Amino acid sequence: MKTNILNRIVEPEALQHSGDFLGLTLTYPKELTPFAYTLNNGTVVEVWDTGVLCLTPANPAGIDLVLSSGVHGNETAPIELCAAICQDLLLEKIQSRHRLLFLFGNPPAINAGKRELVDNLNRLFSGHHSKGAGEPGWERQRAARLERYVKRFYKTAEAERERLLYDLHTAIRGSQFEKFAVYPFLHGKPWSKSQLQFLQACGVDTFLLMQTPASTFSYFGAQSCGAHAFTLELGKVRPFGENDMSRFSACDLMLRALLTGTNTELPAFDESSFNFFVVSRAVNKQTEQFELCFARNIENFSQFPLGTLLARDGDIEYRVDEPGEAIIFPNADVALGQRAMLLVKPVSIAGQVA
Repeated sequence: MKTNILNRIVEPEALQHSGDFLGLTLTYPKELTPFAYTLNNGTVVEVWDTGVLCLTPANPAGIDLVLSSGVHGNETAPIELCAAICQDLLLEKIQSRHRLLFLFGNPPAINAGKRELVDNLNRLFSGHHSKGAGEPGWERQRAARLERYVKRFYKTAEAERERLLYDLHTAIRGSQFEKFAVYPFLHGKPWSKSQLQFLQACGVDTFLLMQTPASTFSYFGAQSCGAHAFTLELGKVRPFGENDMSRFSACDLMLRALLTGTNTELPAFDESSFNFFVVSRAVNKQTEQFELCFARNIENFSQFPLGTLLARDGDIEYRVDEPGEAIIFPNADVALGQRAMLLVKPVSIAGQVA
């Protein structure tokens, strides 16, 4: 039976009894008057806006975590995962030892069952929401607000606290590696060994190591807020009620263990147990004639023989020109000027972790 997430009506005064913050968010998808209350265990609950909820324990331990989902409205499994964790915290079935900011990124798109209404929200951060002509639409306004909320969350904590930001997604298509992470460009800083170990325990052992700045939420978290930040791709897009949530059990278990301070032994770091990639080329859509030259159901990280034609864009042809080159995030339906595909290749990170 399908989950009736989109049919739930939750009013602000009912949140204390239901713990259904996702239901409240989708009842008021564009605006919600801030309010606050305190749980019996001393945790302060603050609703800052629709889809924005801050939890502060009475005596917070040393981590400040931003946990986001629904930046793309049709990526439902992470939304369900985060909603369940949030509800258990609000109903005091579990208690977080750390400060936590829950974000449901694009509530109107969630209600519509669409990736976005007008603009790709995950291409609007680090100030990109203010670029371009015309009046800013919902996604541009929302990106600016989310930036303010994340900065506010981290600013109100002590400087020495560890900052984490996990932005949970599912991909448009399947993948040779079901779960993988995009690790934002760190401008010369080493990759975090402890974060790689934690995410491996979450079931994520494949990482795309970015080498240039980006307009994504995770890059904003890393560069503008100094957080260990990741875009986590946890599977394939499916409608509400059609997700096999058992496939997300490792991620759910580890996030709960992190929040509650449960001691969980992480695997020792061994590079051979990971798959690391870097971008060899980014393909941006330049004309309305852009087309992909392979089947629409080809999976992320698929490889092709040298010389294979991958895409056409007017008179331009894109072919495989390096051994081991693979495709990721191919999407011919993006707006002009946006990324239509990445080509990636394997890499070693020996000596680049700390």
